[in-house]
Amino acid sequence: MSRLLVYTESAPDEVRVDTSDPEEIARELARDGVRFERWSTPVALADDASSEAILAAYADAIERLQREGGYRAADVVRLRRDPADAGWDDKARAARARFLSEHRHDEDEVRFFVEGAGLFALRIGGRVHLVRCERGDLLSVPAGTRHWFDMGTEPAFCAIRLFGSPAGWEARFTGDAIAERFPDFDAVARRLS
Repeated sequence: MSRLLVYTESAPDEVRVDTSDPEEIARELARDGVRFERWSTPVALADDASSEAILAAYADAIERLQREGGYRAADVVRLRRDPADAGWDDKARAARARFLSEHRHDEDEVRFFVEGAGLFALRIGGRVHLVRCERGDLLSVPAGTRHWFDMGTEPAFCAIRLFGSPAGWEARFTGDAIAERFPDFDAVARRLS
């Protein structure tokens, strides 16, 4: 289930907003220029689906976003346990650590979740918005927004990413350890139970 938790930056133990209503999530995030929408995801991805197959399955949605935002490149990030991969745990920890540090981008960060879930944390105007995105969620974060992403200790998600630059994902890390003070993906998942 999609979920939004909002905190003040100085009070990581005090939730100001807690909602799973998609319309309320969209309204709350729109106040800070963040786009949140629920989109149809009619394609069940095969376990061995390639990035090309995933992009082809959602070509209409990608094309729509490219027209709307002028995005020139799209790729796929997909992580989930591979029982045949003996090094999976190390790979998952390394991938998680890379995105958990607060950073910003010089362009919008656009993600369309087509499988599983992940947690975006957005630091805007003295508040921290924890947005648990799941299959069908579109999130577009304005350029320059401080944020981090958590896929949890057992990553299981697939997101289509769109970029204005053909170079793709380029981050400028802030060096701030703020992510350590706020609930992570696993804590938010427990809150949903």
